[in-house]
Amino acid sequence: MAEKPFYHPGSREIQDRFDSRRIADRLEQVTLHATFTEDDRALIERSPMFFLATADADGYPDCSYKGGMPGFVRVVDERTLAFPHYDGNGMFRSMGNLAVNPRVGMLFVDFEQPDRIRVNGIASLHHDDPLLASFPGAQLIVRVRAERIFPNCPRYIHRMRVVEASVYAPRQDYTPPVPDWKREPEFKDALPKKGTGA
Repeated sequence: MAEKPFYHPGSREIQDRFDSRRIADRLEQVTLHATFTEDDRALIERSPMFFLATADADGYPDCSYKGGMPGFVRVVDERTLAFPHYDGNGMFRSMGNLAVNPRVGMLFVDFEQPDRIRVNGIASLHHDDPLLASFPGAQLIVRVRAERIFPNCPRYIHRMRVVEASVYAPRQDYTPPVPDWKREPEFKDALPKKGTGA
């Protein structure tokens, strides 16, 4: 488990204002863990998306949606998960942040059977990871060494369901279409020369 206390003085001040220090401490004692359980693995590996929080070297935050087919995030051992980075808009905000500040927060939400889990840890980028071959369309693999894993109360999760997988989500034996924005004149001439699909 990470050595830094789970709650910092700002959290404690507000907990005390709302008399929630006792329940916050109990939740830490009962739910916080550093190794993936089978339930954690099941939720993570059935998820078609998650939210990724990163920060740059100065601590300025960014949050990104990451989507793929269920199973695109894998728990590879009791402390590590891995996911592919697919072609995007070329800004590499999340990956760039991870290159200078490896601390990461991940939020997985099951909207059909309301449930959610947070994973905080240390990320590393791998351009020659053995998993690359098992993720069609992957540019690199991100591995996250979990420091803190904890569920959240699902009561405010709206019940939703996946109606259709994105046609752009990479998968075996499938070539995703080129996104319309890559065909627009103001962007087309600036696209990377390799692997644009244009």
